[in-house]
Amino acid sequence: MARLLVVEDQKALLLSLQKGLEEEGHEVLTAICGSEAYLIGKREPLDAIILDLMLPDGSGLDTMRRLRDEGFVKPILIVTARDSLEDRVIGLDSGADDYIVNPFAFAELLARLRALLRRNFVANETVLRYDNLEFDLLARAVKRGGEVIELTRRQFELLEYLLRHKEEIVTREMLARDVWKAATATWTNVIEVQMNQLRKRVERDGWKPIIHTVRGEGYRLGDEA
Repeated sequence: MARLLVVEDQKALLLSLQKGLEEEGHEVLTAICGSEAYLIGKREPLDAIILDLMLPDGSGLDTMRRLRDEGFVKPILIVTARDSLEDRVIGLDSGADDYIVNPFAFAELLARLRALLRRNFVANETVLRYDNLEFDLLARAVKRGGEVIELTRRQFELLEYLLRHKEEIVTREMLARDVWKAATATWTNVIEVQMNQLRKRVERDGWKPIIHTVRGEGYRLGDEA
């Protein structure tokens, strides 16, 4: 799941993109103009921006350049009706990571977005950390307090998911969908058993608990509420 900003002034298209992306499991913020997009891009942690170029307060290129100039490094995917070669070149040279022409197939937008997120993940997020816990994604190695922790494949997947959603409540439905890839796990005790085993692996006497059960909701990796 990624945290996305969709910038589009056509309400019907904006709502359609938001609904489709949320159904894919993404969290979606929206903006209808460049100034609003700029403010969100500056203050919110984002994984990517989907950006229209023709906005009511100017070109999306100006918004993109401003964000890039001020240090925004996450992927930006331009979605626009401008289909000339010159427009594509200008968009990419101005800081976009990819460019898709409207009308487009939603499946293609998803594929391009996945590619951008994978590329950014490899480049920028090879180690996940919380407190004294460190998860090296490339080496598939976990340490806490300098101690190497051995995990099963499923425990690796669970811990990675929790780290990517640290300080958030992760429901059993989310784990079934995104880790087990099957809704059937929601009505078994498999998730609870695996979570308890993971907790035993990453917690020791003298270390503060970091995986918490949220009664009636799911689990949260973070400080105790």
